[in-house]
Amino acid sequence: MKAMHSVHISGKAKAFLAVLSVVCLAAILLAPACGDDEEEKTSPATGTPAATPTSQGEVPGITGTEIILGQHATLSGTLGAIYSMLPRSQEAYYKYINDTQGGVCGRKIVLKVEDDAQDPGKALVAVRKLVEEDEVFAFVGNSGGVHHTPPWEYLNEQGVPDLLVAGGIVKYYDDPNGYPWTTSALPDYAGEGRAFGEYISTNLTGKTVGVLYQNDDFGIDGLAGLKETLDLEKNEIVSEQTYEVTDIDVRSQIQRIYNAGAELLVLYTGLGQTGLAVKAAERFGWQPEQIFASYINSDPILFQVVSPELIEGLITFQDYQLAHWTDVPAVAQHHEIMRDYGGPTPGNFTIFSQVLAETAVEVLSRACDNLTREGLMDAMESLDGWHSDLLIDGVNFYTSETDHLTLEAGRMLRVVVKDGRGDFEYFGPLYLTEGGEVVVIEY
Repeated sequence: MKAMHSVHISGKAKAFLAVLSVVCLAAILLAPACGDDEEEKTSPATGTPAATPTSQGEVPGITGTEIILGQHATLSGTLGAIYSMLPRSQEAYYKYINDTQGGVCGRKIVLKVEDDAQDPGKALVAVRKLVEEDEVFAFVGNSGGVHHTPPWEYLNEQGVPDLLVAGGIVKYYDDPNGYPWTTSALPDYAGEGRAFGEYISTNLTGKTVGVLYQNDDFGIDGLAGLKETLDLEKNEIVSEQTYEVTDIDVRSQIQRIYNAGAELLVLYTGLGQTGLAVKAAERFGWQPEQIFASYINSDPILFQVVSPELIEGLITFQDYQLAHWTDVPAVAQHHEIMRDYGGPTPGNFTIFSQVLAETAVEVLSRACDNLTREGLMDAMESLDGWHSDLLIDGVNFYTSETDHLTLEAGRMLRVVVKDGRGDFEYFGPLYLTEGGEVVVIEY
């Protein structure tokens, strides 16, 4: 791999390129939940990991035999059938670790999950119960849509770790001083948008762009990232249209994008609205020359929402191995774990969920000598290039006290149709999207 487009490189990108050079001389993620529209930035939280460590006998959620973790997740509602697979996959992996390795730090891992129904108020109630009644040690893998905002604020005020949040909303991770207890499990939506912008202006010069985006942090972040790297002298954005997460019809928005003369369509949309948008375009007789859709659409579940023939060639963005790559040992083992320990049918989202759980186990193992909430945060902030075998080559976890966005790299993922069945395949370079910039690495 070699750099094709270079800009100012810092932090993770430097570390990545250093490792990459050694390798070459010696021989590349993871629905936005419903909730209120984008909120103003709230006041910094009062909790701080720099507080004096609590003696182990007083640490909530730590017993002589168990480490009790918490999570709020979408188990009910219209998307409950889809997103409930995330905690189920993680529970299966923890059962595997408990069974084969005796857990971590000599203790079994217990994951307590409460339903948030994709509602901010219910998410807060769920989290308060887990903290104040169940006394969990930490939260791992909380649902990361806009409905996570009240839990995010509460957990940081209380000084409770909020690790590996399953979503890419920028505000959760871009202020580790004000909100020191929260870290991500996925690239942020703005970074993904920057990768799309770079791809479009490099490969689709002269094409006009239309954007449909969800009217909350998810869509707003994605659009902002797209605009950061899209060269407007090469690609004009001719229409920007929004929808609300509860909308069940986006035909008028697609009509306006079509009438504006857009040749490319960028979707920062949930699974359901992605299907609605593509079907609306078909009804108007419009076939965009290229469709881009956020990585929350990167699972075969998408083909249950819209026919794969309608979206053949659609491009999304991801950073982990694909579930159908069963000739890869780590993927084959993932299938075995899901089968043997009660997990859901393997898919790209279950792969992501295991990566999340693997990372949690790694972080816990680094905190065994100081099994406190402060010690756990110290361990979380020490992932300097840690790699799961379920991530694609070139993608690693990087964290520090001043950087809580764990993953900032990925590749383009394209919908393909084989024997009438939809699937995904990677193509093209690796995109490093750190710090508002993009570095493109030939893959």
